[in-house]
Amino acid sequence: MTSRITARFREILKKDKKAFIPYIMTGHPTLQRTRELIKLLEDSGADIIELGVPFSDPLADGPTIQKAARTALEQGITLHKVIDFVADLRNATQIPIILMTYYNPVYKYGEELFSREASAAGVDGLIIPDLPPDEAANLIAYSKKQGVDTIFLLAPTSTHERIEKVAKVSRGFIYYVSMTGITGSDLSMDASIESHIAAIRKKCSTPVAVGFGISNADEASAVAKFADGVIVGSAIVKQVEKPDDELRTYLRSLREAIR
Repeated sequence: MTSRITARFREILKKDKKAFIPYIMTGHPTLQRTRELIKLLEDSGADIIELGVPFSDPLADGPTIQKAARTALEQGITLHKVIDFVADLRNATQIPIILMTYYNPVYKYGEELFSREASAAGVDGLIIPDLPPDEAANLIAYSKKQGVDTIFLLAPTSTHERIEKVAKVSRGFIYYVSMTGITGSDLSMDASIESHIAAIRKKCSTPVAVGFGISNADEASAVAKFADGVIVGSAIVKQVEKPDDELRTYLRSLREAIR
């Protein structure tokens, strides 16, 4: 069965367009605001939405997302509650939804139970930055059985062996981290990003989306020239408490740049 993520990428790429994948933290600043933001993101042209699951030790995240995670944790947001939230969202939207979490909450939940309940709730994909594919065989198997795409990361330092491994097990798309740093860092564009993506494409036909450090329309446009999708996280999280009209203008500027 084709996942919503794969179906969306096929639709986008068939039109010679690129995917806009915004990230927000579930429960920041409130769960109700997250619900409002998802509608705003979809109305502003988001193709896929990445929902962060708050965690106390987010190693891959910079200050902006760390602060958002603390806010969500203070409100009692857990992985269980995020899954329940997605299940309720499915009454209002069918946009592909990816959970970005760390491995500890999934481990405590139980990999098989998590995969089953996430799928039942309507979760389409899963990103776990601190779980390398070498250690993810069980979760990959459980997720595949339940139709949840496992999305793994590659970086500028990834070897050819790592690219091959990730290419074999990533479904939906491959997440290419644009830099060796944390979310929210400044993007440094150079020819290496394009050449690394070309190397990935030699190994598989899975779409490649680029994230980390993209904060404005010019950067989004530059990345979209050679990536299949553009992920924007920290820059959006910084603005979620702004008036909707102001946030919508910013989101649409990204959407138009990515087209």
